[in-house]
Amino acid sequence: QVQLVESGGGLVQTGGSLTLSCAASGRTFSSYGMAWFRQCPGQEREFVATISRSGGQTTYAASVKDRFTISRDNTKNILYLQMNSLKPEDAAVYYCAAGLYSTDYKKYSAWGQGTQVTVSS
Repeated sequence: QVQLVESGGGLVQTGGSLTLSCAASGRTFSSYGMAWFRQCPGQEREFVATISRSGGQTTYAASVKDRFTISRDNTKNILYLQMNSLKPEDAAVYYCAAGLYSTDYKKYSAWGQGTQVTVSS
């Protein structure tokens, strides 16, 4: 069991950077694969990045590879998404999720409330 709260979203110019955080309250944080998804109004949830329980494996969507970095600190129960070289198409509500190490949102059992990222051009 884990509860998730995202933070760090905001407004940034094209080419800028943001780091999102996802704080987990459950003591079983390290038992879960974690992921970031994003969603625009009227659109399906889109995979961004996922990380294994130990942090040793990561997978990225092609659209963010080489620009975003997912990481986790299991001693602090925090998941991160470092976002560099942001583009207008990166604007969305970003959600963290706990479940399996997977690109499929249906594999995740716990979700945060989301944090808004806006990119100006």
